[in-house]
Amino acid sequence: MRKFFFIVFLILVTALAGLFGYGFFEANELIVRRVDFAHPKIPPAFDGTTVAFLADIHCSRYFYFTRKKVRDLVEKVNRLKPDLILLGGDYVSGHRYIASSYAELKNLKAPLGVYGVLGNHDHWADAESSRREMKKSQIPLLENSAVWIKKGGAEIRLGGVGDWWEGTQDLKATMRNTKKNDFVLLLSHNPDYLETLPKEGPDLVLCGHTHGGQVTMFGLWAPCVSSRYGEKYRSGRKEIKSGTAFISNGIGTVVLPIRFFAPPEILLITLKNPHTP
Repeated sequence: MRKFFFIVFLILVTALAGLFGYGFFEANELIVRRVDFAHPKIPPAFDGTTVAFLADIHCSRYFYFTRKKVRDLVEKVNRLKPDLILLGGDYVSGHRYIASSYAELKNLKAPLGVYGVLGNHDHWADAESSRREMKKSQIPLLENSAVWIKKGGAEIRLGGVGDWWEGTQDLKATMRNTKKNDFVLLLSHNPDYLETLPKEGPDLVLCGHTHGGQVTMFGLWAPCVSSRYGEKYRSGRKEIKSGTAFISNGIGTVVLPIRFFAPPEILLITLKNPHTP
């Protein structure tokens, strides 16, 4: 009997080790998720424009997302040659990593610019230091503010709001001076903010925060999602009142350096004008 329980114990330990090993492997296999997004308000000049969206890097130490990994991430994104790079917050897990992570992120290159918002972890680490380092790195922070992105004589509106947990959200700054036919893209770290958007709001919203659940039951369900709406905003494309949202699985990890059927991703979105041949 003792031998039987010992064998069962070995099997369980081996299975757990295998699961942890796979989870660690998946957490380090960054993929590029390519999606097309068509909308009639996207100007023809922006047809084919690529937008790289990076969220939840969580730079830290050891088995997590080290500075070297941030450097590798930047190189990988630059090799994709996106037209526009957007950052979705949670760049670090801890104050000591703020300066070093932005020392790498400042090397991101895109002809239409690099912009970002803050996430809850950036506030917990030190929001003022994060803002200061973003400014030093020449990455404009869209914290309840917006800019016009211009290309080929046309323009789209790009805005961002403060973090849902730790900041404030003011959509008026994004929607101000926009006309009915202007295409509006919004950054919000936390997808729970999507529930508050009016019908006459942004056409496309990019979010992170949830890590796709990080550890899921084969991609079908996650026991823990950092959203009050559970599975609704865990990952992927969602239709909302004002338009469409994409929730990224993000890049780094928290608690444990593992993922299970929620692969880390760079979201590469190609904007399409449906009337352009």
